[in-house]
Amino acid sequence: MHSARNYANQYHQTGVSSAVLDASPHQLVALMLAGARKRAQLAAACLERGDMARKAIAINEASAIIAGLNSTLDMKAGGDIAAGLEALYDYAQRRLVVANANNDAAPLLEIDDLLGDIESAWLAIDPDSDTSTAGATA
Repeated sequence: MHSARNYANQYHQTGVSSAVLDASPHQLVALMLAGARKRAQLAAACLERGDMARKAIAINEASAIIAGLNSTLDMKAGGDIAAGLEALYDYAQRRLVVANANNDAAPLLEIDDLLGDIESAWLAIDPDSDTSTAGATA
């Protein structure tokens, strides 16, 4: 028998899949940033309730997403910005290891904050947004 939770998860997965299929490259990066943040938040919540198995899964998922973000960097075209992001992603990966090994939520909250800053900046430069090009055309 399927529970309401199973149906909700199935619905969520369908929504995520649709968002990915319809997303531009810029939107995909935004989805990845949001996904990594959600996994860090989930891992912290799992620590609070003592669900160590789910905490480890969430941390592994966050790590995989951050590795994916790192792999999208174009070091030639991105210059100093790409190098800075690479260093930040490396730092985030190391903090995930600390959080997992020590069952410590502080590094997870730090990662959420760091990625939140990047996410905000990334969304502000959306090439598909009318507001991001308004200044260039005026």
